[in-house]
Amino acid sequence: MVTNQHKILRLCLSFILGLGIWAGHAPAMATPVDAATIHVINRLSFGPSPGDIQHIQSMGIDAYIKEQLNPESAQASPELQRQLRQYSTLPLTSIQLERQYGFRQPGKGKPKLSPEERKQLRRRARIPFQEASEARLIRAISSPNQLEEVMVNFWFNHFNVSAKKGRTRLWVGSYEQEAIRPYVFGSFRNLLGATAKHPAMLFYLDNWQNTAPNSPGARGRFKGLNENYARELLELHTMGVKGGYSQADVVSAAKILTGWGLPRGRQRWQAKQAFYFDARRHDNSRKTFLGQPIRGRGIAEGEELLDILATHPATAQHISYKLAQYFVADTPPQALVDRLAQRFLATDGNIRAVLATLFESPEFSDPQYFGQKFKTPYEYLISMARAAGRPSVKPRLVVGALRQFSMPLYECQTPNGYANTESAWLNPDSTIRRISIATAFTRGYGRQRTPVQPDQLGQTLGNRFSAQTQSVIDSSPQNLRAALMLGSPDMMYR
Repeated sequence: MVTNQHKILRLCLSFILGLGIWAGHAPAMATPVDAATIHVINRLSFGPSPGDIQHIQSMGIDAYIKEQLNPESAQASPELQRQLRQYSTLPLTSIQLERQYGFRQPGKGKPKLSPEERKQLRRRARIPFQEASEARLIRAISSPNQLEEVMVNFWFNHFNVSAKKGRTRLWVGSYEQEAIRPYVFGSFRNLLGATAKHPAMLFYLDNWQNTAPNSPGARGRFKGLNENYARELLELHTMGVKGGYSQADVVSAAKILTGWGLPRGRQRWQAKQAFYFDARRHDNSRKTFLGQPIRGRGIAEGEELLDILATHPATAQHISYKLAQYFVADTPPQALVDRLAQRFLATDGNIRAVLATLFESPEFSDPQYFGQKFKTPYEYLISMARAAGRPSVKPRLVVGALRQFSMPLYECQTPNGYANTESAWLNPDSTIRRISIATAFTRGYGRQRTPVQPDQLGQTLGNRFSAQTQSVIDSSPQNLRAALMLGSPDMMYR
């Protein structure tokens, strides 16, 4: 059934591109011979860049998948390394960022800051966020380890924190560097633990204030139990909303995690790490979680909680569903999800092993799913830059474009992150914006504009356009063809 939304989209595209009927579904691949290669590139990367198709054809699809699952063997180019070195805040730890860039008022007895001094400090406090944003985009566009970048985006979104909330803005870059990147192919338990203890997550979901009501440390803003992180830990990070836990389990988890927080006062400027367990605020009573007794033993209770969650069958199902949804289809086959969950449990949550099982599955290679995942604005913009062969594209322009598409980088305010399904992003306004930015992008930018060449672009994309799209391209002036390629329905799907 064609919905009103799809009718509007069809009219928009027919008017702008002259393409016949597009009812919100991806057109067929124009070159079936290369369909499997294009599919693998589109799912394991943010889209083809010049030479990618030839690279896969020379080594084979299986070898390419193995290469992407083991990024340790592929070094970043000297140019990429040079670009990343310009960001001085990138290698700083959370505690170093807090001390060097954290905005704070002078203490008692010290002179107040002038308006200009306050302005300068606020401007300086924005530097870590700006550099983290640009570095993320440069890596996504230029890194040869594309699956690694895809998984950084996936896991950050899964364990979302938002820079829109106070001090979290200072830490989103270090959160990605310390709690996400090192674990994208490793142990889910290690990834879970790293996110749970990072100051960005502790602050974003308020667990830094989580305190046993009658404990010695219960005073001021640390007066009572805060269930925010415990609830999202179960609902989003591990078991899922249908995981079978109860409100009593949420309360128990919150009690178990009391005292998990940040250094305060003098410690804030003397501590060696940003995570701090305050035993004076911890609930040492005996607890029951998912029917299992948890005896009071300080910080070790929290580690036991994470152990239980990381190995729970509901967690295996929830994570497997999200991976299958991202890499296969918006509504993934349940048989595939079940097999991935079994692999998850059999390998103690080895992410690389689960992904290998996914990529070896008949569902992943089934042509019915080729080109059926609608790109998010982030994926679309990155894929354009890669296809055009512009590793030096100005990241600030991409940051601004993401705001226009209502997908600002690091600023999703809800803990469930951005959706990756077609229904969340396919709408008339977004479609027109995509076509508009594709047109502007192909013209080049700066004083010496270098337009994108359509012949080279078509070769990079594998000339995978539908018959309708190809007909419009062939009948259009040369200077419009690149824009038609990047703004086509074919380009908006992966």
